[in-house]
Amino acid sequence: MALSSFDIDAPRWDQSTFMGRLKYFFSVTDCRTALLPDSRLDEAKALVESCRAGSIPPGTTEEQLYFAKKLYDSAFHPDTGDRMNLIGRMSFQVPGGMAITGAMLQFYKTVPAVVFWQWVNQSFNALVNYTNRNAASPITPKQIGIAYATATSTALATAVGLNLYTKKAPPLVARWVPFAAVAAANCVNIPMMRQQEILNGIAVTDENGNKLGHSTKAAVKGITQVVVSRITMAAPGMSMKNLLYDCMFCRFTAPDLVFMVPAACSLFPQRCSIAVSKLEPELRDSIVSQCGDSVQYVYFNKGL
Repeated sequence: MALSSFDIDAPRWDQSTFMGRLKYFFSVTDCRTALLPDSRLDEAKALVESCRAGSIPPGTTEEQLYFAKKLYDSAFHPDTGDRMNLIGRMSFQVPGGMAITGAMLQFYKTVPAVVFWQWVNQSFNALVNYTNRNAASPITPKQIGIAYATATSTALATAVGLNLYTKKAPPLVARWVPFAAVAAANCVNIPMMRQQEILNGIAVTDENGNKLGHSTKAAVKGITQVVVSRITMAAPGMSMKNLLYDCMFCRFTAPDLVFMVPAACSLFPQRCSIAVSKLEPELRDSIVSQCGDSVQYVYFNKGL
């Protein structure tokens, strides 16, 4: 294939299948990309944009284009094209999540320790949720503050309550406290950090990317899928590991996260779809009046 006709935005792997998405997310969540300087990421962005404009520098190979797209997708937001903060990127989930998960499983016996590490974890999650939101829906600093306070307080209340409830329980039971708190907090943290999408809807398009309107039902579907993915991401490291913690935790935590981050992200397509028949009546009628029966599904970025 001539590079002059190279479509850098065409999926390298089939995004309609779990295995295709898994290969993609293994690539873009590679934690080594988090070590690269901003200058290298900006170079990758410049090459991607040059390719989109049909102006590929002489001597550029196909593999160089694929690698530039990998760096671009790992560090720049798909809605805005802006470089995401380092800690909020999915490529930082392995080192960041490993450190926090290890601390929560190690320091769970006292209330102060539970409070502190749940606060650290939910602060980390809030930043990740904000970074990977659908950026077409703006959120004010006040709304971010309310979302952060609500999510963190929910996690703390759950963790402390369970800690007190299981104080006289066997250690094995007590070790399930961190996962129960994380799962509950994810059900609050993500919707709260992305509340504007639920309140005002997110942009939906046809198959060719033509904008058709905003839908709150699409937002709810996308955010629900993200919640499921995040709980799945944490489940092996914070539940099954409890059974093997004493002898295997340090040996298997990093490999587990290396696999679970891309696997959880791959559960659902990032470019999500919803049937026109399931949209709000006003939006459905608008689409039918514009397109007739030619558009059966609309598409949107559900975030990660």
